[in-house]
Amino acid sequence: MRTIKGPSIHLAQFSDAQAPFSSLDAIAEWAAERGFAALQIPAWDTRLFDVRKAVESRDYCDEVVGVVAKHGLVIGELTTHILGQLVAVHPAYDSMCDAFAPEAVRGNSGARSEWALQQIRFAAQASRRLGLTEMGTFSGSFAWPYVFPFPQRPEGLIDAAFDELARRWRPILDVCDEQGVNLCYELHPREDLHDGVTFDMLLDRVGNHPRCRILFDPSHFVLQHLKYLDFIDLYHARIGMFHVKDAEFNPTGRQGIYGGYQPWINRAGRFRSLGDGQVDFKAIFSKLAQYDFSGWATLEWECCLKDQDDGAREGAAFIQDHIIRVTDRTFDDFAGTPLDAASMTTLLGIA
Repeated sequence: MRTIKGPSIHLAQFSDAQAPFSSLDAIAEWAAERGFAALQIPAWDTRLFDVRKAVESRDYCDEVVGVVAKHGLVIGELTTHILGQLVAVHPAYDSMCDAFAPEAVRGNSGARSEWALQQIRFAAQASRRLGLTEMGTFSGSFAWPYVFPFPQRPEGLIDAAFDELARRWRPILDVCDEQGVNLCYELHPREDLHDGVTFDMLLDRVGNHPRCRILFDPSHFVLQHLKYLDFIDLYHARIGMFHVKDAEFNPTGRQGIYGGYQPWINRAGRFRSLGDGQVDFKAIFSKLAQYDFSGWATLEWECCLKDQDDGAREGAAFIQDHIIRVTDRTFDDFAGTPLDAASMTTLLGIA
């Protein structure tokens, strides 16, 4: 068994135009002061990291590693969630997703998707240059508006959506394989890959590709009423990344899983700072230790109540307290009785 690494922090929810969140140097110093050991860097945020420059310049990669190391940190992983979102966009979300892309490709869904796919290729290459083995992403979505089957979904609609999803992602998975990087899909509502069944639908279509992995985030499973401990039992071999994020689901007589179009603070299901929600993290960390998960335990802070600085500081301590330093021995070794082959046959009554 191997001990989970951590605590790490995903910077996407903290990056901002204001200091100390506007540069890698400043945000690294801030993270180190709050007790983190690693950074998970959003590859789409050029304020923190330039994937194109990382592909073109070894010196730039060394510089980035040096900036982080100056504060006693390492880079845990890169993430490409916003880029993955643009790989597959249903027309209902087209104009909203345009804001994620450069002006040159806005209003042109094909060009926007190709731009995003190229950026993900760059991120895979950059991951290799940085010595990283896992990269997080979203799958994007063609089928999400049809998640509830009324009016009845036309026969073959979902198959067509997943066939096209696989067609777009298979070449990226091959690039990741060339770079020695696992592509870890965060199973997330609004994405076509949002649970085990939908992950399997893509996995089957990409030929059980060895680089097709999972970013495990139990908060999304709480809001779906999915048994996240059973999920680990089923999919542990495919889990490559771990977001430590809490959530709660408190249905009422007026509102349930769909949330009634309410803002986060008024929803029955909402994300919370670590320790304030309903996720059983003791059981999760135990399961991951049992299955030899050796990646990073990474805080993803999303809370509609608590201040983000408090959430980060408390989150680092929470993760540190939950990491299980695995044993290198069995507790009852003291009672062991070594026997030779002859003694074993006698013990079993075998003539």
